[in-house]
Amino acid sequence: MAHTQVDHTRMANAIRGLSMDAVEKAKSGHPGLPMGAADIATVLFTQFLKFDAAAPAWPDRDRFVLSAGHGSMLLYSLLYLTGNSEMTLDQIKQFRQVDSLTPGHPENFRTKGIETTTGPLGQGISTAVGMALAEKMLAAEFGKKIVDHHTYVLASDGDLMEGVSQEAIAMAGHWKLNKLIVLYDDNGISIDGPTSLADSVDQVKRFKSAGWAAEKIDGQDQAAIAAAITRAKKSNKPTLIACRTTIGFGAPHKAGTSKVHGEALGADELKAAKENLGISLEPFAVADDVLKAWRAAGSRGAAARQEWEARLGELGSRKRAEFERRLRHERPASLAKALRAHKKELLEKPLTAATRKSSEAAIEVIAAAMPMEFLAGSADLTGSNNNKAKSATAFSAKTPKGRFIHYGIREHGMAAAMNGIFLHGGFAPNGATFLVFTDYARPAMRLAALMGAGVVYVMTHDSIGLGEDGPTHQPVEHLAALRAIPNMRVFRPCDSIEVAECWELALNRVDGPTVLALTRQNLPQLRTTAPNDNPCAAGAYELVAAQGEAKATLFASGSEVEIAVAAQKQLAERGIASRVVSVPSLELLLAQPEAKRAAIIGNAPVKIAIEAAVRWGWDAVIGQDGDFIGMHSFGESGPAKELYKHFGITAEAAVNAVLKRVS
Repeated sequence: MAHTQVDHTRMANAIRGLSMDAVEKAKSGHPGLPMGAADIATVLFTQFLKFDAAAPAWPDRDRFVLSAGHGSMLLYSLLYLTGNSEMTLDQIKQFRQVDSLTPGHPENFRTKGIETTTGPLGQGISTAVGMALAEKMLAAEFGKKIVDHHTYVLASDGDLMEGVSQEAIAMAGHWKLNKLIVLYDDNGISIDGPTSLADSVDQVKRFKSAGWAAEKIDGQDQAAIAAAITRAKKSNKPTLIACRTTIGFGAPHKAGTSKVHGEALGADELKAAKENLGISLEPFAVADDVLKAWRAAGSRGAAARQEWEARLGELGSRKRAEFERRLRHERPASLAKALRAHKKELLEKPLTAATRKSSEAAIEVIAAAMPMEFLAGSADLTGSNNNKAKSATAFSAKTPKGRFIHYGIREHGMAAAMNGIFLHGGFAPNGATFLVFTDYARPAMRLAALMGAGVVYVMTHDSIGLGEDGPTHQPVEHLAALRAIPNMRVFRPCDSIEVAECWELALNRVDGPTVLALTRQNLPQLRTTAPNDNPCAAGAYELVAAQGEAKATLFASGSEVEIAVAAQKQLAERGIASRVVSVPSLELLLAQPEAKRAAIIGNAPVKIAIEAAVRWGWDAVIGQDGDFIGMHSFGESGPAKELYKHFGITAEAAVNAVLKRVS
């Protein structure tokens, strides 16, 4: 353990002082958590956390996740005090201001040294489960000399009240992620007042029931904190340490109340708190010897990092290159080659199948090209989602080299864990369920888009075409809802060739998430060419050209492209020329440069869109006066073919819509 000449209390008070001052200057923020949890953070960062402030992205660092993201000034103070080069005192003074590195909640894409974006409660602890999972899997593959670190989480009452935390802790306990240590800031206060207003859960018992080690300690007692972390590091289970703290510790009138949770202390209380704690009244002041002691804590990991770099250098060149490539999220050259060969084979032997089955065929090829990094999983729908390669074995506590994860019926926990897996590095995660259940995964999916996490969602049963399960399981608004999320890419491929191309685009996208919406019902292979430039990359392309000058363009995605092709043939028989544009990604089409978009959309006077979903979003392609053939209500229980007739999503409907407009 590192020993400094400066006493612990003064070091903890540096966090309290900076946090109070920054919130006061911004007239906005949450001083209570940093003041209450300063002792926990000081013990962790000065005695246990393996990190080097000079190299915040060092791969074998311990991860620290501030799940209680509202307490962001705790993290910003720590980054400044330990010597993170970007986190200057000036940035601390710019807390919660536009374009600063100190936004209201920590954002990993903005500030170095922040592991994940937190703020929506429950997300941090759930993402951390994915990080700990990735560590366990990577260590099993590359060895403990290269991968051997802990994931620490500082969580609040709110994190543990959110439902996703139950999904996350159940998975972590089941997988025996013993390097996951959660420090619970057990202060008994939430925004409305005492947590007893709404909650009487015994968290220690709850975590123990999920397979964790758990204990209660005094979170203001540095020796008790250190002893508990030491015990946790020796455990063969993940650990919860419930640290009893006083929110707003040191504030004479507001400590221990909800008044100190989410607002500045005010000048008088700030002055009284500083006097009470023995902190300089000068704003943002940190005594030289205290700052020096903190900087020493920030650099004490340098030797461990250098030793690790030496060990990495001793690895065989091939293994080292593989490790480094995967941490960069760079795909192997074999992937593009394998998918090219797969498409060539499909042209020779066309595959009529549900796109979930076409996806399974593509996955077999992908898993062979990237067997250890392609990390699939399903929320208890493996046989329906078809995303488990035949070669893949199930991951478990005892089989950490397994590359298929049974997440259980935990869509939200799965999506959050995948964020952590991606952020940790080393894997290309994908997780599967039914498209309708993106509703359950959506908060973590939104964060993936915000953070630019390259995760893939394999969402099957993508329309009324799933049939008999009925409207509760038939997604009608989900494509529109997902397309509405900035930086979320939604693909709805129409056949086996498009499936392969969309998988390639999804895996090569490492700056944001991708949804693959796949059918339950069989679809014919419509594509007769498979160029290397991947037409799906533009979001849409002309699948069938018009014979002569087009009077109409039929736009469709996924299973409805087949309907558009049938309608085009019927129109041709009547002497009306039309073209079919397949739109695997509506929002990617709309993101194309204006000239390219206009060329794909074309200038045929009649524009019809066909999609077994709501119209929302399509007006940007067909105009407000364009015809839309799709859903205007929830679905219905019945065989898929009957449902398409029932809701009028047919080739005949498309033909009639064109005939009405073509004189």
